Formats: sequence, C-alpha cells, structure tokens
Amino acid sequence: MAILIKKPSDIKPSEITPKSVYLDRRKFMKHSIASSLLLAADAMLPAWAKQWPELANSAFSTDEKLNSYEDITTYNNFYEFGTGKQDPARNAGEFNPKPWSITVEGECNKTGTFDLEDFIKPYALEERIYRLRCVEGWSMVIPWVGFSLADMLKTFEPNSKAKYVEFTTLYDKSRMPGQKRRVLNWPYVEGLRIDEAMNDLPIMAVGLYGDILPNQNGAPIRLVVPWKYGFKSIKSIVKIRFMETQPETTWNVSAPNEYGFYSNVNPDVDHPRWSQKKERRIGEPIWAPKIETKMFNGYGEQVAHLYKGMDLAKYF
Repeated sequence: MAILIKKPSDIKPSEITPKSVYLDRRKFMKHSIASSLLLAADAMLPAWAKQWPELANSAFSTDEKLNSYEDITTYNNFYEFGTGKQDPARNAGEFNPKPWSITVEGECNKTGTFDLEDFIKPYALEERIYRLRCVEGWSMVIPWVGFSLADMLKTFEPNSKAKYVEFTTLYDKSRMPGQKRRVLNWPYVEGLRIDEAMNDLPIMAVGLYGDILPNQNGAPIRLVVPWKYGFKSIKSIVKIRFMETQPETTWNVSAPNEYGFYSNVNPDVDHPRWSQKKERRIGEPIWAPKIETKMFNGYGEQVAHLYKGMDLAKYF
C-alpha cells in the first residue's frame, strides 16, 4: 500500500492524475485557445475557477491510485437527491448552484452573508488528493480542488467562546427533491471541534479532477475531512456557525448509537451492524481483496494528537 502522506511531493498533479479526464479542460485551453467556443465557455466560468490551470501542488496529497471520474461522480451518498448510490447523479442534473451565498454567524468577530465568489476569493486553491472512507465500508481516492478550512475560519476571527464549528446544507425541497422525504431531519447539519477544524488537513472543496464540483458531489462548495467517515464532509454548504456547545449533527441525532459526533475512521471500533476493520475500494474487481482500514484513515501523524487521552470507543 502506498504511503498516504507525502511531504513534500515533487510530483505535479498532471503527472499523477489520469490525463484523459484531469487534463481535458487544460489541454483544450492550451491547444485551442483561439477557438471562439472555448472563449465563450471560459467566460462562463467563475473568476475563481479560471486560476485552476495553475493549481498549487499539496504536500498532503496521497500518491495512491485515483478513482476514476465516473466512480466518484456516479457512486456516492447525497440524500438530498435520493438514498441510492446512483440517485445523486440521476437527480442532481437540474440543480442550479447559482447564485450562491454563505452566512457566517455565531462566536466570531466578523459575521455576514457572502456571495460565493467573494467568499472564495481570498484563498489560494490547490489540489488535495485524499482518501475518502465511507462508514458503510467502502473507500475511494479523490483529487479535490479547494482551500484550507483553517485559513478560511481565521478570516472571521472566532472568539474565545468558539469551541465548535457547525455547517449547514441548503434546505430547498424544490431544488433538492430528496428533502421531500423525511429520511433525515433537514437541513443536514455537521460539525467539528474547533481544533479539528483548525488542523491543516480539512479543506473547503470547490472542485474535483481539475473541474468545478459536480452537483451530485456537493456543488458548489463542501467540506472534506479525510480522517473522518465520509458523512462528516458535508455538502452544498450555506451556513457556518461558531458555537460554544457541541452542534446537534444530523446522523448523530438520527441514530446516536451508530453515528457518533466524532466519527473518526477507526478499525478498532465497529459499527453496531458491521465491521470497520476492512474496506472495499470502489472500482476494483469484485474478486480483489479488501483493504485493511487504517486508524484515522492513515492520517494519524497529522491528527492523533487531537484525541490524546480520549476513549475513542466512547467518543466514537
């Protein structure tokens, strides 16, 4: 198994990502710049997306084999568009994430509602190739495009009462048809302890595979926390709130004996209905052996200190 964290990497994103997908837009820009079709299409991109051909390389990226764009965009959970793995891809096509704004409130010195472009503008985008481990026992390797969550949060100057950060997904049944069913308490809410949120690893993702984030993967902006089970990486975020008390997160409220607030990847703490010791890598042949799941999804060097002295079976 390849080492999960390289520091720092000398490999360019273009050298480790399949060119057939990752470089599609870049090659088009480079070799067809005179095309009026290209110019029209590029003009429609948000200003913050036009810097993507110059994406910075991250020292935190894994060098493991990437899942295909098709794997990532057609097999995932996003209950706002249905409970089946293919439902988000089927049902999110007409979702329009424009215009989009994000409200920041709570225990911080700077609050307000911000247009997405203004919200993203201050931060340098980079590619982060992370493993994603679902609580259901499957995993992927995904090349996200995003920026540091910690850098973003510091902009709003959290005060001494800010012990947690709460994130909320858009609630709009007319745009997200899965919300018409009460399979969960809408809107979807997730949260992190403030020191978790200020770690170097979490990002706010706005793209994957070098392109704008697809609707079914959480457009236009989502959280990615690679050492936690995938449901912690909340999608289509419209509100961020700094809090003194622990947020009531959606899955923890729905089934507290199955989904803890922390939900760190932990092969030593099984889900009540299945083992967490191994995972199935999506895209591999059905006869391929399962992968041994690593503590904190292999990111222990970066995050284990956050939980020193904690009983991780109790605080799961």
